Amino acid sequence: MGSRVGRILLMSGAMVCAPLALRAQTTAAPAAATKVTQITGLPGVKNKTKGRLLVNGSNLNFTHDQRTVDVPVNSVEDVVTGNDSQRAIGGALGTLSMFAPYGGGRFLSLFRTKLDTLTIKYRDTDGGLHGAIFTMPAGKAELLKKDLLAMGAHTTVPSEADAAPTTKEQKQ
Repeated sequence: MGSRVGRILLMSGAMVCAPLALRAQTTAAPAAATKVTQITGLPGVKNKTKGRLLVNGSNLNFTHDQRTVDVPVNSVEDVVTGNDSQRAIGGALGTLSMFAPYGGGRFLSLFRTKLDTLTIKYRDTDGGLHGAIFTMPAGKAELLKKDLLAMGAHTTVPSEADAAPTTKEQKQ
């Protein structure tokens, strides 16, 4: 009799929890915004401004401080990604290190951190051509490019995964 009560409790618990689990799976978590530095190009935003970039609905949103700049994805004519690096020691300390004796400053400039770049070319509402350049941690630009292309943006440079030939193409 004890095992029968245990089975009933187990089945009733499963019946209560199953809809909650299905609901959690079907509810898509909102995409996380990527921390970026806008190098240049967005109207009303100073050069080298840090913020967050997110492909949200039909817009590319750049948010900094309490301000958001939206670029409609359907107006994006070209999306290009790239790899780059920057000095690990920058700012005033990096500048002062140049005066270190015996080439010590040059040695410190050899230490670099990798980053990705995302460049977009887009048209404003009046048809004017604009461009914007963003830098972000390594590995993030290609994900943003895929999101933009899925929403209707265009590119002249295919993704690295799309450019790799398949085994059937190699045989022919």
